[in-house]
Amino acid sequence: MTYLTERITVDPRMCGGRPCIRGLRIRVTDILDLLATGLSAQQVEEELPDLEVADVEAALKFASGRLDYPILAA
Repeated sequence: MTYLTERITVDPRMCGGRPCIRGLRIRVTDILDLLATGLSAQQVEEELPDLEVADVEAALKFASGRLDYPILAA
């Protein structure tokens, strides 16, 4: 998890406390939204030039970790 903590930051004073990339005010959801529209990781980096390849990977791993929990169905 150290890898993610180096890339993903959460600051209540920035972007409403939403997870961001390295304190850049680029939210994890911004990256996910661009990927969801069909952009490749390289195109996302071109759209947001402050990003690095590892930032896009970290955003995906972070989101995956947030969604990977058991749901109990009654």
